[in-house]
Amino acid sequence: MSSPTPSRPTVLLQGSPVPDHPVVPPTGEVLRITEVGEQVLHRRCREAGPADFGSPELAKLVDDMFATMYVAEGVGLAANQVGVDLRLFVYDCYDEEGVRHVGHVLNPVLEPTPLHRRRLVEEQEGCLSVPGANRPLVRPDHSVLHGVDQHGQPVTIEGTGYFARCLQHETDHLLGRLYLDRLGKRDRLKAMRQCSENRETVFAERAARADQLDLDRR
Repeated sequence: MSSPTPSRPTVLLQGSPVPDHPVVPPTGEVLRITEVGEQVLHRRCREAGPADFGSPELAKLVDDMFATMYVAEGVGLAANQVGVDLRLFVYDCYDEEGVRHVGHVLNPVLEPTPLHRRRLVEEQEGCLSVPGANRPLVRPDHSVLHGVDQHGQPVTIEGTGYFARCLQHETDHLLGRLYLDRLGKRDRLKAMRQCSENRETVFAERAARADQLDLDRR
């Protein structure tokens, strides 16, 4: 999921306050981001299990996904967006109060939004797997999500405003659903037209940022 970045306030890392957190990841390989139409994006991802938790492979995947997300200037990235069939996403997103939320979740499940908290908001939404496109989409402005971290420990993340939208968007990915699937036919066609017109420019910008990240780490 893509979004502009506001000024830097309080930071919550995996739901807990921290004094600061780097914007540019110190490690991680930049991976290719899958695009709309690729099969891995359009099917439900497999649940993470005991064989995954605490493994070096999972730790590396989380690092790689953060690096990939930052280079693409996203606020969230799901594992199937880098071609991996696993119910995992990473995020670095601000809520409506300006708090920055950073972390990862495996096997996420969204709580049903209670009626007294169910306020629907229409905002522009984009996706790193539909490069260069944005369309207005209605979603609830509050989310509570349960899952586990890479060590299998339970996590609960609550989001408001754009962060709530991010949690919903990324959970959708792991169910094999893009935000395009929630649009009407006309808006879907407009989004695909935007993507066709802008994708090469987006790819060039991502490549330039990847090169700069390599320079910054030397």
